[in-house]
Amino acid sequence: MLKRVLLIILLLSISKFSHTPHLLVTDPSTWRNSSVWNHHATLWSILRPGSEFYTSYTYGFNLEFILRKIAHFSFFGILGLLFYWNLKEQRYRYVKAWLCLAAFAFLDEVHQAFIIGRDGRIVDVMIDSLGGAILLFLLYRVRKSAAK
Repeated sequence: MLKRVLLIILLLSISKFSHTPHLLVTDPSTWRNSSVWNHHATLWSILRPGSEFYTSYTYGFNLEFILRKIAHFSFFGILGLLFYWNLKEQRYRYVKAWLCLAAFAFLDEVHQAFIIGRDGRIVDVMIDSLGGAILLFLLYRVRKSAAK
């Protein structure tokens, strides 16, 4: 039961921060900004070839940027572990957990693209997915060595 509650709390927390416009990791006062939807955005305008979703970042490489990427990497790594622990013992459990977190990462980035003051990037989906893959791989190695 606790594993499910933790998974839901993390999913909701990530979604809440994704829904927060002009979020700055280094400024906690921005963590509670009221959300504003971009009513002109459509799924096609976000995902069409050549859209901003597929481009690299346009802002600088500073402390804010580094902390954001660390947050992406670590929170989605933890999310991967929570998905894993919530799946039944079954074949390809690690892969299924990773697929769940990668799908959520993609949906989360698309969601961010609809929020004024935020942007969704495929690069962030890759960073999120890599964080989950690394933590799931580490879990696999620890469990494998413990079984010996």
